[in-house]
Amino acid sequence: MLSAKEKNAIIKKYQIHKDDTGSPEVQIAILTKEIEQVSEHLKIHRKDNHSRRGLLKMVGNRRRLMRYLKNEDQKRYEKIADKLKLKIAESAD
Repeated sequence: MLSAKEKNAIIKKYQIHKDDTGSPEVQIAILTKEIEQVSEHLKIHRKDNHSRRGLLKMVGNRRRLMRYLKNEDQKRYEKIADKLKLKIAESAD
């Protein structure tokens, strides 16, 4: 779980404008940090299935947000994927 301080730092880094707290970029960045933390937890606690399920839900939410951003604005999608070092799925178009 992210502390308020960590979350605010992520928001400041990825926000589009001054009052932005909910753009897809910010949400993706927050989810990415939470996914990293839960992944580290699961390396130690391999049998923690409740956390594993939460991790899968977070990954699904991030994937959904990335798909939305890709459909809305390809440049913003590529920029956030590059900043967070996420794999970009090649489209089958």
